Amino acid sequence: MSPLRVIQWTTGNIGKRSLHAIIGRPDMELVGVYAHGADKVGVDAADLAGWPEPTGVTATNDIDALIALRPDACCYNPLWPDIDELVRLLESGINVCSSAAWITGGKQSPEDLDRIKKACTTGNSTIFGSGAHPGMTNMVGMVLSGSCERVDEIRITESVDCSTYESAGTQSAMGFGQDPDTPGLAESVRVESEVFAESAAMMADAIGAQLDRMTFDVTFTAATDDTDLGFMQIPKGTVGSVYGYHRGWVGDRNVVSVGFNWTMGNHVTPPKPLEHGHVIQVFGLPNMRTVLHCLPPRDWTEPGFMGLGMIYTALPVTNAVPAVVAAAPGIATLKDLPPITGRFAG
Repeated sequence: MSPLRVIQWTTGNIGKRSLHAIIGRPDMELVGVYAHGADKVGVDAADLAGWPEPTGVTATNDIDALIALRPDACCYNPLWPDIDELVRLLESGINVCSSAAWITGGKQSPEDLDRIKKACTTGNSTIFGSGAHPGMTNMVGMVLSGSCERVDEIRITESVDCSTYESAGTQSAMGFGQDPDTPGLAESVRVESEVFAESAAMMADAIGAQLDRMTFDVTFTAATDDTDLGFMQIPKGTVGSVYGYHRGWVGDRNVVSVGFNWTMGNHVTPPKPLEHGHVIQVFGLPNMRTVLHCLPPRDWTEPGFMGLGMIYTALPVTNAVPAVVAAAPGIATLKDLPPITGRFAG
């Protein structure tokens, strides 16, 4: 079979990990790269991804030129989804695999979601979203539920020190470094993290639970001393820990919960101790529990572990390309696709 023709959309922290993987896969052919920054336009994909040999594919910001390449799929890795971009890709017949805050599209406005659905119909294309959390963690939760005669609740918690993720904009948006009593802070964090609610709804659908409502609760804990993380400051008394859940309910029963126990630095004691991974629990008959840890291999040479997290976020999306290309048109989720696997290193 001919390799799938793929374009990479953005080459930031996550995108360059996806780009590196695409270049290395024999079942994919990199045909184009989209770059937001003018400084990356004209640069070979190998230089953007840290690949040892030139690819002959250079980055561009010309969307029409990328669409004209008639790729089978696009790995779409900006921080947030741009509906206009997604519509252009999908209605052109390009399947989209996204890490950009997309699971079901449920956080989008009804008008934007309708645009996406119509674009899929027009282009006979599919959009799929995943990542580490939400994404891989939800898949593991759904798989664990397959061991149960009865499922009462699936609960997933990202329980980590976030200070290794050097993105001040993302961390500030989640409340870190702000006054815990800032008016509207809880609502702001709810909106910023609403993709977790999408993943909770997806899991509920997978186990046959019809949700009556979704709620959000969060606790902010103040830092006990100043912390200088290099890329941002966490002054004493500002938010140093964020602990919250998006919860789905059937009547008065909490059926699905997806959330986070996040800290920034050492000068804070969170409401629950960190487990330094993704805690995945299924309550029912029997109860099931596991913790996912993202750890370096023996040949890891990068300073720090931020790169591991970026790979963990990018590859559930990149590895899904063949399944998404083969899927029915429309919005596909993890519950719709066959299991997504990586590739043998041989």
